Amino acid sequence: MESQRKSSGEEDSSGERGSLHTWKGYSYSVTPERVLLSRPVLQAALGTRHGVLLVEGGQVYSFGEFPWKQSQVLEVGPLKPVLESALSGQRVVAVAAGSFHSGALTEDGGVHMWGENSFGQCGLSSLTVVPNPTPVAVMDPDTSPPHTIRVLELACGEQHSLALSAQHEVWAWGSGCQLGLVTTIFPVWKPQKVEHLVGRHVLQVACGAFHSLALVRCLPPQESRRPLPDKCGQCNQLLYTMTDKEDHVIISDSHYCPLGVELLAEGEAGLGPHPSITEHTDYERGRTVAQNGEVLTTTDADISASGTDSDRGVGGAGSRNSPYPDDQAVKEYLKKLSDTSLAEETPPADSLDLLTSDLIPGVMPVTTSSALNNLVSSCASAVGERVVSTYEALSLKKMINYYYPGIGGVAGVPGGFPGGPAEVRVRLEESMQGKKSCSTGDIREEEAEGLSRRLSLPGLLSQVSPRLLRRASRPRVRAVPLTPVGGLPEAGELLPSLQTEVWSWGRGEEGQLGHGDNLPRLQPLCIKCLSSKEVVLVAAGAHHSLALTAQSQVFSWGSNSSGQLGHMASPTTIPRLAKVSGIRVWDVGAGAQHTLLLADGDCYQPILYYSGQQVREGVQDTPQDQTEGYSYTQQPVLLPFCMNLGYVSGVFAGGQSCVALADRNVMGFIASLHELAAAERKFYCKLSSVKNHILRPLLDLGENYSLGPASTVLLRSLVRCYSRLCHLTGQHSASLTANLRRRREFKSLVMLEHASIFLDTYNEYCCSVGNFLVMGGFQALAKPSLEFFGKCPELLQRLAESSEENIPLSDLLVTLFYLPMRHLHEYGRLLLKLGTCFEVSSVDYQKLQDGCSKFEALALHLKRRRKEAEYTYHFWKSFPGKMTDSLRKPRRRLICESSNKALTLQNSGRFSVNWFILFNDALVHAQFSTHHVFPLATLWVEPIPEENTGLHGLKLISPEETFTLLACSSMEKAKWLRSINQAVDQAMTGAGQSGAGQRVEPPISRTASYTFYKDSRLKEATYEGRWLAGKPNGRGMVKWLDGRIYTGTFKNGLEDGFGDYVMPSKTLNLNDHYQGHWKEGKMHGIGTYKYATGELYEGSFQDNMRHGHGMLRSGTLNSSSPSVFIGQWVHDKKTGYGVFDDITRGEKYMGMWQDDQRQGTGVIVTQFGLYYEGAFNNNKMQGTGVLLSEDNTTYEGEFSEDWTLNGKGVLTMPNGDYFEGSFTGEWGSGLKVTGSFFKPNLYDSDGDKGRALGRLAVPPEEKWRVVFEECWMRLGCEAPGQGENQRAWENIAVALTTSRRQHRDSPEMNLSRTQNRMLESLEFIPQQHVGPVTMEKYDSIRRYLIKACDMPLHPLGRLMETLVAVYRMTYVGVGANRRLLLQAVNEIMSYLARIFQLVRFLFPDLPEEGGAIPEPSSDPQDKKDSNCADTQLESPKPGKFWPVSVPVLGEKTETVFFVSTTFTPSDKLQVIQLTFEEITKEVMSSLEDNFLWSMDDLFPVFLYVVLRARIRNLGSEVSLIEDLMDPCVQHGEHGIMFTTLKACYYQIQHEKTT
Repeated sequence: MESQRKSSGEEDSSGERGSLHTWKGYSYSVTPERVLLSRPVLQAALGTRHGVLLVEGGQVYSFGEFPWKQSQVLEVGPLKPVLESALSGQRVVAVAAGSFHSGALTEDGGVHMWGENSFGQCGLSSLTVVPNPTPVAVMDPDTSPPHTIRVLELACGEQHSLALSAQHEVWAWGSGCQLGLVTTIFPVWKPQKVEHLVGRHVLQVACGAFHSLALVRCLPPQESRRPLPDKCGQCNQLLYTMTDKEDHVIISDSHYCPLGVELLAEGEAGLGPHPSITEHTDYERGRTVAQNGEVLTTTDADISASGTDSDRGVGGAGSRNSPYPDDQAVKEYLKKLSDTSLAEETPPADSLDLLTSDLIPGVMPVTTSSALNNLVSSCASAVGERVVSTYEALSLKKMINYYYPGIGGVAGVPGGFPGGPAEVRVRLEESMQGKKSCSTGDIREEEAEGLSRRLSLPGLLSQVSPRLLRRASRPRVRAVPLTPVGGLPEAGELLPSLQTEVWSWGRGEEGQLGHGDNLPRLQPLCIKCLSSKEVVLVAAGAHHSLALTAQSQVFSWGSNSSGQLGHMASPTTIPRLAKVSGIRVWDVGAGAQHTLLLADGDCYQPILYYSGQQVREGVQDTPQDQTEGYSYTQQPVLLPFCMNLGYVSGVFAGGQSCVALADRNVMGFIASLHELAAAERKFYCKLSSVKNHILRPLLDLGENYSLGPASTVLLRSLVRCYSRLCHLTGQHSASLTANLRRRREFKSLVMLEHASIFLDTYNEYCCSVGNFLVMGGFQALAKPSLEFFGKCPELLQRLAESSEENIPLSDLLVTLFYLPMRHLHEYGRLLLKLGTCFEVSSVDYQKLQDGCSKFEALALHLKRRRKEAEYTYHFWKSFPGKMTDSLRKPRRRLICESSNKALTLQNSGRFSVNWFILFNDALVHAQFSTHHVFPLATLWVEPIPEENTGLHGLKLISPEETFTLLACSSMEKAKWLRSINQAVDQAMTGAGQSGAGQRVEPPISRTASYTFYKDSRLKEATYEGRWLAGKPNGRGMVKWLDGRIYTGTFKNGLEDGFGDYVMPSKTLNLNDHYQGHWKEGKMHGIGTYKYATGELYEGSFQDNMRHGHGMLRSGTLNSSSPSVFIGQWVHDKKTGYGVFDDITRGEKYMGMWQDDQRQGTGVIVTQFGLYYEGAFNNNKMQGTGVLLSEDNTTYEGEFSEDWTLNGKGVLTMPNGDYFEGSFTGEWGSGLKVTGSFFKPNLYDSDGDKGRALGRLAVPPEEKWRVVFEECWMRLGCEAPGQGENQRAWENIAVALTTSRRQHRDSPEMNLSRTQNRMLESLEFIPQQHVGPVTMEKYDSIRRYLIKACDMPLHPLGRLMETLVAVYRMTYVGVGANRRLLLQAVNEIMSYLARIFQLVRFLFPDLPEEGGAIPEPSSDPQDKKDSNCADTQLESPKPGKFWPVSVPVLGEKTETVFFVSTTFTPSDKLQVIQLTFEEITKEVMSSLEDNFLWSMDDLFPVFLYVVLRARIRNLGSEVSLIEDLMDPCVQHGEHGIMFTTLKACYYQIQHEKTT
């Protein structure tokens, strides 16, 4: 063995990591022995007499005694570990050791166990020992089929094992109440879920010999604040009881459930029971153990540990134990107590030890206690509050002596009365401890809540000071939590949680559960006093427990037989701080009767402390309970050899042994990592100290003394930001410490990967300190702070690290709050130090260098920010008072000011005072008692050239003012120009970063918000959007105070382009809404206006008025007066040609208008078949006109009113008879006739009476003139045909590009993908518009025109869309009158003529109408017709034996098309016959004359012609002819021809369905 030893002090040249050192005890003679292994050790675990090691590569070694190994050596020395070959195929990531068994965790989350299994602790049934590592299945039986649970962590005790799953739930197996399972059958062979912790996020588990610990993340606030039940969920007893005693009330929550904790309905645990009267399951014969009940309901602020303590004793007490003979004596004594200042010396711990062995069975304290005892306890609680609230430390000995002198010497009943001094003593001490070190949220809220409850009880008011009463009755203010609830949101899962709870369960004879008693807990219960202590690690010895906090403090509780708790204070059943004052502990190990602590040394090399029993050399087999003659520590002692081990990264303890894992300092890397973590721990402790000793009192003072509403809000904000920074530092410190224990690498450092979290938090904190400083907050706090801290604030000076004497208190506070900024330099220094361990060219070095530069840059930036804040604060002190109030803002910082007359206003008066002050957000122009503020985001500055004037001038442009400033020198001018430009740039970017990377000038075009104050049109309106040199330019939004809103584009300060305008109606509770084009601040171009009245106008605007072509819809179909007008508007009135559809009256007017009235010629048709054409005047039928009724009765003559005949005329009957003379009266209600009646001869010719309709209507070429004019204007022509071809094409390109951009900016107007592609192809100007037209060019022109007519954004497409709309409006509905057919046809013909004029303007080389293209079989008329059709159907062509070309047959389609335009069956048959004749004629010219048709030949040709004709409603036409044709023609030529047409229709129908 000696050959294997190697002194730990020797230098190891190999520079290895993970060396293992083991020893026992703490005397100076102890020398650690190093275990030599081929690979670095990653983790160790120790049992009672054995240990398990995990080495790099995932291999596991064991050493010590192995009674379970039947075939191998039963004992292996610690320096000769043996490989567990059963795990050789597995990659193990963690190991655990119980007293006599071991466990290993593989990479995939599998569990392997071996060792003693008598109690099922290995999870393998039917085996008492498990010699080699064997897999244990952790299965979830609730799933079907059961699936394997992935395990993250293992812990082993003496008779049980725990596993932490990937879902952060706890699974247990083995025997005993320490499993936490709802069962009485042991052993539990299969792992089972601990249901009581389901729904909670468990972070870590630890096992003692017979108890278990779990570190649990706190529930989110909304879950934890759920109202608590008033009855126990298990035994249905009341949780809270109230006892009325003469002049006071006792409220007790002293309920103890046999299970140890209530199971709430949701399966989550409450805050735990308050044990008082218990039926202990371990006692036979149902013995009742009486415990002290709690007096008065309390809050976390005043009681850290709830419950009672077995060390205080239990039992009943008679009045003979009380030193007070009556109530009066008590009152006098309490009065004396409240006037006495209490000392802080703590007595020796021995005198406080209260014996616990004498339990008196059967005595119930609740029934035997006297009223006097209850009164004393009530008063004690109130006075305790008084003491706590004034921040005075209260000594345990003093409390006992004051309230109950001689308590330590009372024989037989050494515990006092229920609710008596022992309990009060514990409470007050814990309460003080909570005040000093806990970081719970809200002092004010907790304190006020607790006090108001106490002071509302009768019998207490007389004992409480008036100040306490005032504080309790103060109105509740909104509290500022000093610990951010839920942590930093952006930190998320990156950093460990500090808001944790410790839960414990199992046996508790030694107080190792920490609930203030010696009772077992069958299920997990939260240790309330640790809930606010930020515990980050728990460890369990055989019979004691440890909790390590983020503030590097160690809480210990349980068995203290060998001083293993690190303190000799009693009681030991609640967590107490181990006595390692000033030492920052960051890892702990717990053995059978000792504790090992790893802490920060002075030089960043870790040091070791030992607490517990000294182990004698060579006496290893002594039973643990035989401790006579053994020495042990009174408090943790430093192990002298620790500096020789190197850099220790973790400690482990078990049985009597200790193990330390250490690294050599390779290239300084390990030392740098340790230094970084130690610096962060030190910094967090410093921040916490400031928070507890300075921030809490300051927050209290800020609430008590009126700092003014602004400063109070800023103080709260400062506190909030400080708490966030403090919390982040604590989380980061815990993260760095965990990294040391595990990986010891830098790549996973959060400060490198997610530096923004730190940078943002520091930025926010610095901003809040600066804001508070600027507003004079520290100055306002100086006076109340002086009262609190005294005239010699040594504590403040020490925390602020200030060595100056007689420094003002406000400056001291400023220094203190700016102190955290120094830590950024520390970050930079340490990252750079880490970087020096790598090659300069490596990626790792670059990563560390980048991180360093980020923190250094921020440190410099925040230093500048501090200077700006201080400069601004001193400026406000000298600034005139009246203006200070309106100009002083928390975030406003001074950049420069012209009090030295360096800057003056040009052309200012001789005696005027002009003071210019440049802030980071505005330029202020102050004059005498007035001032004006110019926001920097909307300020432009230009230097004025000096050649012309010789003046050093600057031109300043704001949205509503332009003025010139004169500097006293060119240097001053350059300074102001640079300062203003930099300030403007920072105000726009919002970064506040000055110096490097600064632009010389801010952009002239920018985005900003501004509220106008002078402009008459925009007064008090707010504009938000793009600006150019002081004017709104680009996209933006204006909001007026009266509710008007414009959103769209601007140009030179005016609405220009496409925009959306909403204007509230004054009478109706609705808005007018315009969406369309603007020009120079007015509606101009195409737009849609929705009126609040419900009317809708779509069309052209000019100068905010309807002007041009447009359609107005009034009302809806079910409203009072629905109507539609489409036509021409001039200056907001109907003028020109238009169609008005009066839906209510069933009339449609098509004619001329003047100033909203029908004026000129027009046509009216009604739903009853009446038709009128003629003159209109003043909106009435007035003058000559023609009126026809449904039965062809016709009147032609004079009219005076609508449908009123008045004057000469001719009335013709359907049979040809007619009246001629004078007519008066309204049509349809009786006419007066003076004249002659004529009955024409049968053989008379029709004469003039058959004259065609339409001659008194508007000529077709006059209709919709404005529609075509608008199209010509879009092409850039003032009149039809007058303009440049090239300019027209340019306008088309501009219109398409603009429309495309507008549609891209408005998602709701998006085009389809096909339309987008079409639009792209149309944006190219076709080259065919110049040069002679060939057939090839003709085809490309035709394709272009088809696309253009299909695209509504193209001027031609918009024209086609408008023409379709007006044609439908005219001839649909009431307009579908047979008498309008001729006008409809003529209107179409006029469209074609005018469209062809446009096409020839764009393509001037096209032949005129009727002209020919040089190649054969081409006709421009065909091309023109094809444009008018929306789409061309692909049609079947005749068979190849027909030598007839398609264009020729295409001409015949026009003939057959007239089937749908004729009205009688005979006319329709005539059309069919004419079509046959033309087809035959065409065929005969190519074939021999004696050719005769057969149906096989004729049918395909005729089908082709019918298809090309695209006859509307062909089925209806066929049925009409069939029903009404004369029977005599059914079998003749007409009959055959009709049968062919019918066959074509059936064939088309058949092809459609198939």
